[in-house]
Order: sequence, then structure tokens, then C-alpha cells
Amino acid sequence: MSNWRKWLAVVPAVALVLAACNGEEPVEEPPVEEPVEEPVEEEPVDEEEEAVAEEPVVRADADLVIWADDTRAPALRSFAEEFGAENEVEVALQEVAFDDIRDRLITAGPAGEGPDIIIGAHDWLGELVENGVVAPIDLTGLQDDLIDVAIQAFTYVGQTYGLPYATENVGLFRNTDLVPDAPATWEELEEIALGLQDDGTVRQGIVWPSEPADPYHNYPIVTAYGGYVFGMEDDGTYDPSDLGIDSPGALEAANKFAEMIDTGLMSADISYALMLDLFGGGDAAFAITGPWALADFPDVNFEVSPIPPVDGGTPAPFVGVQGFMISAFAENELLAQTFLLDYMATTEAQVALYEVGNRPPALISAFEEVADDPNIEAFGEAGIDGVPMPAIPEMASVWEAWTNAYELIYEGEMEPEAAFEDAASQIRALID
Repeated sequence: MSNWRKWLAVVPAVALVLAACNGEEPVEEPPVEEPVEEPVEEEPVDEEEEAVAEEPVVRADADLVIWADDTRAPALRSFAEEFGAENEVEVALQEVAFDDIRDRLITAGPAGEGPDIIIGAHDWLGELVENGVVAPIDLTGLQDDLIDVAIQAFTYVGQTYGLPYATENVGLFRNTDLVPDAPATWEELEEIALGLQDDGTVRQGIVWPSEPADPYHNYPIVTAYGGYVFGMEDDGTYDPSDLGIDSPGALEAANKFAEMIDTGLMSADISYALMLDLFGGGDAAFAITGPWALADFPDVNFEVSPIPPVDGGTPAPFVGVQGFMISAFAENELLAQTFLLDYMATTEAQVALYEVGNRPPALISAFEEVADDPNIEAFGEAGIDGVPMPAIPEMASVWEAWTNAYELIYEGEMEPEAAFEDAASQIRALID
């Protein structure tokens, strides 16, 4: 999953968004982690089994050790075996739960028990780089072959720390039985959605998570008005001293959210699960979410497109990027780089990873190969205007206050601009 979900998970009001990315996780994604599911009664696990399940992974005895989760490991296995055979080295591919990889690298790497390569999300970089557990990787010669935002996402303080393989961001799902053609503007979308809502064709014209409030899914509207979370340096690095939540564009967006609540276009009681139910059941004409939801709508005809311009401004969603990182404690860093650059930066490898993750590939040639799926192509197009989910540690100070600001707007308890200004003050105090 994307870590936006993980960040939101630590916030009581935001327990939902960034992890749906399935480790891809936002993205995860990508920060909410996975959509909340109905509790399932589990069979009791005896203490001995539970103890075994919680035992930390021990580095395999091999020349090259890779940690990947159970979704991606099967797609990597043939490439790892081929690399080992061709280079006469032993390669071990160990399965580790996606949500455990980062923390285990931080503890196991310095102790000499960690892997040489991990698979993970770009928004882990702040923590991993600050802890000194990942090494820079030279992508010279590959820049033109990879999507720009994917390289930008894995660039931290001027250095690149990963080979990207997939991207994820939100887009606009449209019920094609109700709305055959994609609206050209947000204003056209509003007219269609409210019309279908008012005549009783649907319960809600458009849905995206709002209960709890969700800054991740809301971000395209904020950026369409020129708002932003953090400013960027010329090299694409986020500047934590330039907080944009109370910038003129963000304040204009705050007013827009209040307006959408007032008109009924937006409902403040849409959980992630309810969003899936409404759109999947034909009770909503539009939905805003990401590629992790593609398999959740088997009973409705739909298409995906980029979110249309809002009052003339281009929406820029958060983009989560998944990729490979090399441990700073790798036993053979050159061997690890060779595997990534010669085997994982190939069309064949990135298409294989796409087939298990359903996220647009970061390698342009691989993306072009799978773009015959119009929905994947649409997510890729939406991500072109997107910005990487900030990986800087200061992003952890953003979610709770910003989420609370949205809640206050939805409930009519504070003027929209004042809510965002108050959130910005809280965030600056936390960062300082």
C-alpha cells in the first residue's frame, strides 16, 4: 500500500486512505491505508504458531538477497533465478509482508541481517534516508526511459535512491451507462452529477471518501486552484519551510469544498467502503479513487479518465511510486545495482510486475505495452500532471491537522478559510 494510508492510519479521524495502494501500494497508495473491511471472525491461533509468525526474517545465506511481499515475489522469481544462473551467484528471494519491510530493514540492516534489495514505496525515503539504511543508485542513461514523476519521487535531497517500477494516483471513474462521455470540465461534471442526483437516478452524483475526511483524495481539487502542501525546490525536492495549506489557492479550494457540501454535490458521510458500494451498485455516476479499486466494480460498466479542469485549473493528484531500493549495508552493492539496472529496468520485468499489481509501469516502454487497457492509460495520463507524495519527514505533521480542517468545513463549524489557516498554524508549530 501507499504510505499515505499508513500516515492517515495513525490519525483517529483519518484511519483510511493511504494504504489501499496495496503496498503499491497510494501507491496504498500512498498515504489510509487500506479500505476498511467488515471484521471477519478468525479462528484462534495457538501461542506457538503465533510466536513463529512474528519471528523476524533472518537474512538468507546467499550472494544477493531480495525482500519482497507475497504479491510481487512470484513475479520476480524467474528474473532472480535467471540472474543467478547467468552470473553464477546464489540469489535468495525472501517474502516479507509489505508493511514490515521498511521497519525490518531499519533494524536488520545495521545488524548485518538485512537484505541487499527491497521493494517498497517512495514515501518511505524520508525515514530510510534519515536512518542511513538505503544507498543512492545511479540511473544515468535511464532518465529518458522512465516517467519523470517516477524519478522525481525517488529523488531525495538531490540524490536518487530507487529504481521505480510502478505509479499510482487517483482518477475519475464514470458509469458509462449513466454518463456515456467524459465531462470536459468539473463544472460539466457537477451539472451532470447533480441532475442525476436530483431526479433520483442515483443516490449521490459523485463519491469519494469523506468519512473520515481525506486530504489525499481531495488534493486534486486543491491543486487545481493553485494550492499545494509544500513548495518545491528547482530540483524537485520538497521545501518544508514553504507550507502551502494557507496559500491563496488552497484557501480558494477550502471555499470550494464548503460550496460542494452546500449544493449536495459532495456528501460528508461517504466512507471508502460506502463509496465502493454506491458506485459498484450503480447508485453513483462518478467516483474518484485509484487503480487499486479497478477490481471492485464487476457489476457496473465504467471507464476511467483524468479528473477534468476545475474552474480552469488542472488537477494534480498525489502520485505514489513503487520501486526497488538498495540497502546501505548490502554485501555486494555492485551486484545489487547490476540486477536492478539490467533485469528490473526492462520491459519484460515491469510488465510482469504490472500483471500482479495493476499499476501503470514506470518504464515508458512497459507502460506503452500495457496501455491497450484504456483505464490504465487513463491513470497514467492523470499522473502526468501529478506530484509525488511528499517523502519528507515533515509530511507526518500534516495529516491530522489538515483532516480536522476538512471535518470542520464539512460540519459547518468553522469558516473554510479559517479552518485551513488554523491547520497551517498547527502544522508549522509541529514542524518547528
